[in-house]
Amino acid sequence: MDSALIPEGVKRCPLWKFALGIIIVGVVLLWGVYAMFLCWFKGLNQTNMNDAYGFAIWIWADLAVIALGGGAFFTGFLRYIVGKDELKNIINCTIVIGFICYSSALLILAIDIGQPLRGWFIFWHANVHSMLTEVAFCLSCYFAVLTIEYLPLILENRQTDKIPFFHNLSHNLHEVMAVFAATGAFLSFFHQGSLGGVAGVLFGRPFAFREGVLIWPWTFFLFTWSAAAYGPCFSLLVTRIIEKITKKQLVKQNVIELLAKISGWMIATYIVAKIIDTWYWAAVTAPSNGFTLLDFYSGNALYGIWILVLEIVICGIVPACILITEKGRKNKLAFTTAIILGVVGVSLNRWVMVLQVMAVPVLPFESWNLYYPSWQEVATTVLPVAYGIILIMISYRYLPIFPQEKELNPIES
Repeated sequence: MDSALIPEGVKRCPLWKFALGIIIVGVVLLWGVYAMFLCWFKGLNQTNMNDAYGFAIWIWADLAVIALGGGAFFTGFLRYIVGKDELKNIINCTIVIGFICYSSALLILAIDIGQPLRGWFIFWHANVHSMLTEVAFCLSCYFAVLTIEYLPLILENRQTDKIPFFHNLSHNLHEVMAVFAATGAFLSFFHQGSLGGVAGVLFGRPFAFREGVLIWPWTFFLFTWSAAAYGPCFSLLVTRIIEKITKKQLVKQNVIELLAKISGWMIATYIVAKIIDTWYWAAVTAPSNGFTLLDFYSGNALYGIWILVLEIVICGIVPACILITEKGRKNKLAFTTAIILGVVGVSLNRWVMVLQVMAVPVLPFESWNLYYPSWQEVATTVLPVAYGIILIMISYRYLPIFPQEKELNPIES
């Protein structure tokens, strides 16, 4: 029965190996589910959040997975709107990753609000003056778009595709996918930007506060830009990991290099904008509020000046230089290093814009507020990772997410 569900013309590991992998990751998943129910039934006293940290590791994880999932909307934009047809051979993978990232983000928010049964209040009693309301609406709508984009992959399963209704539905969805890709890009632009805008308008938190254009602080645009720049790095990294585990080439090198090149130039332009933003903030914005640059980085080892160098130079300039050069993209070690640094870089950016913002003292009598998550917070942060691994395993085994796999790995007769 299992072999009948596997896409035709490809080879998969024995069912017992697949089941064993699911069980191992499933144990981690259950650990996270247990912690999640503790938070729901006992309340947010299961966390180490306090008056200084009204939101902490969950919100960092939420912003990080949303940024990493940016590869879905940006690759869809490149494929359907710009017309980079070669990316059709990796876009299915980016859709699966985007679906995982955005469903994980919604799950994290459901845990973070503490009372998930009241989650519908966001929509029914919307605070129209809050950017987080717009984020909630766009996140939910874009997740619906990703679900619609993921649906044809499910319908293309070897057995499901035999049913005429599902076969025709899948075909018709492919025909109008450009509409959903454009809608997804539009929704992503606003919710990615608004997540950055939330930090940029925090007048009482000078580390995050930024100048801007009309009502939009610079961080609004930088968050969208960074998601589009670094998101493809995560898609490429996941693809490489799957190839390493399966010991197969799943996507042709020209497709990988095209997406990597575009990502490299996006990172390069983003880093230039980020450097300009950081310089203006350090030289103008912060001094106008009575702070110097070192006020935000001195006092403890966790948030030393090294973290700024790591984000901009090591995880920004270095991967950009590697990915924009043909020699760098063709060198496997350099290429892998670049996409890993890209993933770390955007995650680190979200880390400082969530946790360092809260850690920096803003009054003369305050000290640095350091924060350490409880095991329940760690478990529920690992939960989406385990869920994502399981969904990727199932999708790879039963769905045609890599169109070039059959061509690159012919089965010997």
